[in-house]
Amino acid sequence: MEVDVFTIAKEKIKGKNRRIVFPEGLDARVLKAVSRLAQENILNPIVIGNVDEVTKKAEEIGVSIDGVTIIDPEHYPDFDGLVEKFVERRKGKATVEEASKLLKDVNYFGTMLVYINEADGLVSGAIHSTADTVRPALQIIKTKPGVKKTSGAFVMVRGEEKYVFADCAINISLDAQDLAEIAVESAKTAKMFDIDPKIAMLSFSTKGSAKSPETEKVAEAVKIANQLDPNLIIDGEIQFDAAYVPEVSEKKAPDSVIKGDANVFIFPSLEAGNIGYKMAQRLGGFEAIGPILQGLNAPVNDLSRGCNDEDVYKLAIISAAQSI
Repeated sequence: MEVDVFTIAKEKIKGKNRRIVFPEGLDARVLKAVSRLAQENILNPIVIGNVDEVTKKAEEIGVSIDGVTIIDPEHYPDFDGLVEKFVERRKGKATVEEASKLLKDVNYFGTMLVYINEADGLVSGAIHSTADTVRPALQIIKTKPGVKKTSGAFVMVRGEEKYVFADCAINISLDAQDLAEIAVESAKTAKMFDIDPKIAMLSFSTKGSAKSPETEKVAEAVKIANQLDPNLIIDGEIQFDAAYVPEVSEKKAPDSVIKGDANVFIFPSLEAGNIGYKMAQRLGGFEAIGPILQGLNAPVNDLSRGCNDEDVYKLAIISAAQSI
């Protein structure tokens, strides 16, 4: 039986009345997705935009937006209060005038709705860049205590196989502390999809077979991750074949807690992670679900500008599941 990760996510949010905000309320793909989410009663969609314009656009593309909440920043009843909260959150880095201007931006406005708990998460990026989506989240929602950087994970699915790859989307270079934090957050992402995390901290070396600052960084990350969460099943530095193939694991790392059964793979750099997930996707036939942003105080997730309405629908479900 093929594993449907979205069925898992749907079950987690069933009856939870999660509220997900979509800043790009005039995009046809977004409107099709929120219409479906509302009709299926999966979650409560909130779209940002002028009510008349959003309604007209929905009529043009032939979708119902019954059950969808529309919020217009220009007519938000407590816009001044929102500005005040933003200035307070930025701790002197924005004046009232600057805040008023920024909050007319749909991504900043939508992110503030998450911050003040009028929404549980946000999905954007259909027409905005990753930076436009992530920057407000880092400034307003910020990372969890003990996490310095957000990271981007992909859930890789092929039939009954499910794996988590990280960081494949955000951080160009990572130190040992960063890698350890990403490992801990990736374990949480894995559990969200009913994956019992067994974490491989990847390198070009297995347990000292090569010595360099790069390999020592990964080995140090394992020590830090074990301190952050002593219950993790994690090892490294380890090569992919030793992490994935039991016979190779027995030869290269016979004493490892990873026995060729790793299902969470932490890459030592963004270039390795980005190349790795795309090779698995294109050569291995895996579906790459994500990037799922990890480490934030509330879920904010970024679409590809080449997405379709199914992608919007799925990422909204994942975002809602993250908020549980």
